[in-house]
Amino acid sequence: MKPDVFKVIDAMIAYDQGDPIRIQHFLKVYAFAQTIGRLEGLEEHQQTILELAAVVHDIGIHLSIQKYGSCAGKYQEVEGPPEAEEMLTRLGVPRDMVQRVCYLVSRHHTYTDMDGLDYQILVEADFLVNLLEEAAGEEAVAAARERIFRTKTGRRFLDMQFPLSRQKICRDEG
Repeated sequence: MKPDVFKVIDAMIAYDQGDPIRIQHFLKVYAFAQTIGRLEGLEEHQQTILELAAVVHDIGIHLSIQKYGSCAGKYQEVEGPPEAEEMLTRLGVPRDMVQRVCYLVSRHHTYTDMDGLDYQILVEADFLVNLLEEAAGEEAVAAARERIFRTKTGRRFLDMQFPLSRQKICRDEG
């Protein structure tokens, strides 16, 4: 049985109730992940895992802030998986998918040893959103392109959103 990603989105919006920044962040990451996965030709099972992971990838933020006073990635990777497991299990997501999603949540700020296209695309989608939300400069975009982006679609989306020569021209004119 294929899980209903939209029920997970609904549950995640309820989980992040009152925090529109978090809600809009995961919805943007979900949209990029879904699109990149489809355009890269992911198999349906892996595509579903990717989409679920994109929805819940930051589920550990609120607990991280409560426990550590920080939403740093290392804390999210610790606090997120148990929360994701509880939510996804409650919503009837098959165990094998829950396990992989929790693995991805536990590593979504770890950029080494990315063992699967679902992992790679999740990180790329999160970067596409974070680069904008953090108002990253040209150097950060260039470094992300070099160090992080591996899929053709992810690189194309990065280049179309953050064309380095255009940013330089705009700054030179301003």
